[in-house]
Amino acid sequence: MNSVLSAVEKKLEALPIPVELTMPDGTRVGAANARIRIAAKDRSALAHLAAGQVGVLGEDYVQGKLDIEGSMRDVMAMAAAILPGSPVDAARGGWLTGLVQRLVSVWRHSIERDARQIQFHYDLSDDFYALWLDPRRVYSCAYFREPGMTIAQAQEAKLDHICRKLRLHEGERFLDVGAGWGGLLLWAAENYGVDATGITLSKNQHAHVNRLIEAKGLGGRVRMELLDYRKLDESRPYDKIASVGMFEHVGRAQLQGYFAKLRRLLRPGGLVMNHGITAGGLRNSELGSGMGEFIEKYIFPGGELTHISNVLATLTDGGLEGLDVENLRPHYARTLWAWSDALEACLPQARAVLGGEQGERSLRAYRVYLAGCAMGFEHGWIALHQVLAQPMAGGRSDELDYPADLSYPWRRDYIYRQA
Repeated sequence: MNSVLSAVEKKLEALPIPVELTMPDGTRVGAANARIRIAAKDRSALAHLAAGQVGVLGEDYVQGKLDIEGSMRDVMAMAAAILPGSPVDAARGGWLTGLVQRLVSVWRHSIERDARQIQFHYDLSDDFYALWLDPRRVYSCAYFREPGMTIAQAQEAKLDHICRKLRLHEGERFLDVGAGWGGLLLWAAENYGVDATGITLSKNQHAHVNRLIEAKGLGGRVRMELLDYRKLDESRPYDKIASVGMFEHVGRAQLQGYFAKLRRLLRPGGLVMNHGITAGGLRNSELGSGMGEFIEKYIFPGGELTHISNVLATLTDGGLEGLDVENLRPHYARTLWAWSDALEACLPQARAVLGGEQGERSLRAYRVYLAGCAMGFEHGWIALHQVLAQPMAGGRSDELDYPADLSYPWRRDYIYRQA
C-alpha cells in the first residue's frame, strides 16, 4: 500500500491544479491552497487514482467511495492530467476484440433491449432534465452560430441549421427519428409548415410531446409515436428525414441496416440528416481508462460509437450517398459545459427532484458524465458529425439544374444564406 500512496503523492505534485487528498484514516496530503478537495473513504479509490483510471474513479464517486469538492471544470482538468495515455489508444483491440464487439452489438440491440436501454436514460425524470436543459429541452449538440450565444439561442440555431440543410418546405412529409422532447419536430412544423412525424422509445418523452402538440393545436399535422425505427411503415415515403442523437444507440453491427431502413423510408431525391456522436479513433467503440464502462453502466447502456469514416462506409452500404459532412465537435464541448454549469448551479433542486440514495447516485453520475464528456470533446477523443445524404441516384445530367424531383442543389450556399 505504501507504493500506492507514494504514486498518489507523485500524481498530486504533478497536477496543474492544487489538490488536497484526505486518506481513509484522516491523513491529508497535497496542497494547502487546494482548489479541489478529495476525501477517499475506501483504499481501492487510492489505487484507481494512482493508476489514472478516471472512469473507475467516477464510479467510486457515484458509489460514495470518495467525495469531491471543487469546480467540475477543475476536476476534469485534473482527470485529463492523471490519465496514463490517450483513452482512444487505450480502447483499441485486435481482430478478436472486434469480432467479440460485433457479436455483443448484435445481441444487445434487439427491439426489446433497445426500449429498456432508452427508457433507463431518458425516463429518469423529466423534471430533472428540465433543470439544466434549455426551455425546449433540446438534448443534443447546439450550434453556436455567433459568439456569445446562450444555450437556448444556440439550440434554436441548431434546429434551424438542420431544417435549412434539409431544405424543408411547407407540406412536405418530415420524419424525426428519435425525436426526444420534440424540439426539432415542433420547430420544423411551426417554422417550415411540414407534416411532421416523430418517434421515440421513451414513454416520458412520448407523453410530453403529445401534450405539447395538443396545447399548440398541431394535432392535424404533427404526431409523436412510441415506436422503434425498425417498425416504421415504408409504404408512404417521407420527403425529408432527420435523426438527431439517435444512431449512437443503434449499435455498430446494425448501422448498415439502420441506414438501409432510412433509405427505404425516403422518396427518391429526398434528403436525410444524420446528426450524432462519433468516435475520435478509428477502431474504438468506447473510451479507455474506464470511461466507456462508466457511460455504459450509469448513463447510456448499449451506446456504441464509431468513427466518421465507418459512418460514411455503412451509410454507403445502406444505399445512401453522402452529400455534406460537418464536424461540430467544439460546439458539443461548449454545449456540455453549459449543461454542466447549469446542473452545478441547481444541485439542491436536483437532489430534491431525484430524491433518496439512488437519486444521489444518479446526480453524481450525471455530474461526472456531463463534465467528462465536455472534456472528451475538447480533447478530440469524441466528435459530433452531421451527415446529409440522399438515396443513390441513377445516371442523369440535369442534377445541377434544380430539377423539381431532387432536393439537393449541389451548392452549399443555401445552408448559410440568411432567411
